[in-house]
Amino acid sequence: MPKSLISIQDFSKDEILHILDVAQEFEANREQNFLAGKVVACLFFEPSTRTRLSFEAAVNRLGARVIGFPDNRNTSQTKGETLEDTIKIVSNYVDMIVMRHPMAGAADIAASVASVPVINAGDGANQHPTQTLLDLYSIKKTQGRLEGLEIDMVGDLKYGRAVHSLVEALRHFSPKFTFTSPEELNMPKKYLEMLDNDGIPYRQVDRIEDGLDTCDILYMTRVQQERFPDMDEYNKVKDVYRLTASMLDGVKPGMKIMHPLPRVNEIATDVDDTPYAYYFQQAGGGMYVRMAIISYLLGFR
Repeated sequence: MPKSLISIQDFSKDEILHILDVAQEFEANREQNFLAGKVVACLFFEPSTRTRLSFEAAVNRLGARVIGFPDNRNTSQTKGETLEDTIKIVSNYVDMIVMRHPMAGAADIAASVASVPVINAGDGANQHPTQTLLDLYSIKKTQGRLEGLEIDMVGDLKYGRAVHSLVEALRHFSPKFTFTSPEELNMPKKYLEMLDNDGIPYRQVDRIEDGLDTCDILYMTRVQQERFPDMDEYNKVKDVYRLTASMLDGVKPGMKIMHPLPRVNEIATDVDDTPYAYYFQQAGGGMYVRMAIISYLLGFR
């Protein structure tokens, strides 16, 4: 079975660092062509802007071609075809599959039946490993290291797949976490137990002010309406946190604010003009990281 990237745990610490090094090389020279003749399917069963376009740009920069779809409305899924059958068929046409799906665990299912590598571009509220790798790339770029940093994650920690994957990846690098959320959106127990088992310190707070002054990375998240089974629950917490520029007095000079995007109203636009905002640059690094992941899984780097 070909190596896939379904969870960030599929990559060792050494593999993670290798991806970051290759991404840096690609950022210095993004015009590559060593995947000429390869075809990559980008199958997005739910909407995406940054992830889909950065993957497609990465494939094109590497000289390969892209096929696929941006949503499932025009696929045979609407006729009742199973995900397994779709993946088996697409595997015949391509050298790699990149897939986003609203169902947690869908990427595992795809990888179990695919004859080519599968990259999980987000499966429900479960995992988003390529977002994590670009997050690590941004953290290393802004902080000069990955080891021993204090990370404050704010907002939707229950349904936020980006923070779930990032917590798992940062375990390699001796972090200290602050988890800032209302009780309804706390980090799931399985991730807290993972940190407990590894002896990694964390605290849980519900005020955004409690973690601002000590963190190296402030990782903001959107409260994701599409993940909530109950709209009353969503309405109760949707506006619980809002970061403004006036709140940043007293933060560390090198602190950076990150966000997997899109934002709604959790970061005021006046934050964009501060030296701490890094979310747009963070997204820009996604293409280079995804170029590195694609190259690695296809055996070229």
